[in-house]
Amino acid sequence: MSKTDIKDNQYLYTERHTQKYLSMQFVWPESIQRPALNDQPVIFAAIPHGLSPLGITAYPMWSKLFNDKLCHWTCAPVVLKLPLISSFMKAIGYIPAKAKNITDTLIKKEENVGIILDGIAGMFQAHDEVAHVKRRKGIIKIALRAGAAVVPVYGFGHTSLWKIVVDPFGFLEWLSTKSDVSVTPFFGRFNWFLGPPKRVAVCVCMGDAIKCPKIEEPTQQDIDKYHGLLLKGYDQLFEQHKVAYGWGDKKLQFV
Repeated sequence: MSKTDIKDNQYLYTERHTQKYLSMQFVWPESIQRPALNDQPVIFAAIPHGLSPLGITAYPMWSKLFNDKLCHWTCAPVVLKLPLISSFMKAIGYIPAKAKNITDTLIKKEENVGIILDGIAGMFQAHDEVAHVKRRKGIIKIALRAGAAVVPVYGFGHTSLWKIVVDPFGFLEWLSTKSDVSVTPFFGRFNWFLGPPKRVAVCVCMGDAIKCPKIEEPTQQDIDKYHGLLLKGYDQLFEQHKVAYGWGDKKLQFV
């Protein structure tokens, strides 16, 4: 891997095979085609997390398709402290999911950021899709300070790739959420314990960009307004594409 060219590093042999394995498809509206997002940094705010949000792993697409700015995806800070894994993830552009790192990337580096907005909480799902984003307003505050566009992203299939074992008391969910690291067992393809993902088609859908004005000190009213637009964007995105994906009976719940 190159020590200087992160965009080159994002062309990963393993990730290309992941996309083939999951028959991965991407859908986006004409409204975010070039040159619509050329003049401001972009935050790709994706949900749900699932055990692992494999739909985001087409890394070059996020860095080249909508504008020429490198896209840095975020992860739990502890992951970037693990031996070997941290070096690999930093080499393809990952940054800690902290306000300072995200803000510096958008404003000082003038580059894009991708974030899984519901985090570890998005692993735990029932029949309907559950998005833990009603209180996740910090990213909107950052977007307003940076004058960034926020693109809602939904990964259809993320929650079907593995079966998460949830204890009846919710202790593992609570512990995973509090520690920001998954500590729950799971089963993958062929019901193998800790196995590879099931071969489920993944469709990553994007909505219209929410273009935030640059406000150095946004008020709570400003934050609530644009956060509401983001939730509306997710809802419209889910309703627009769920039938085509085969999830006509499902609903998206915000918590």
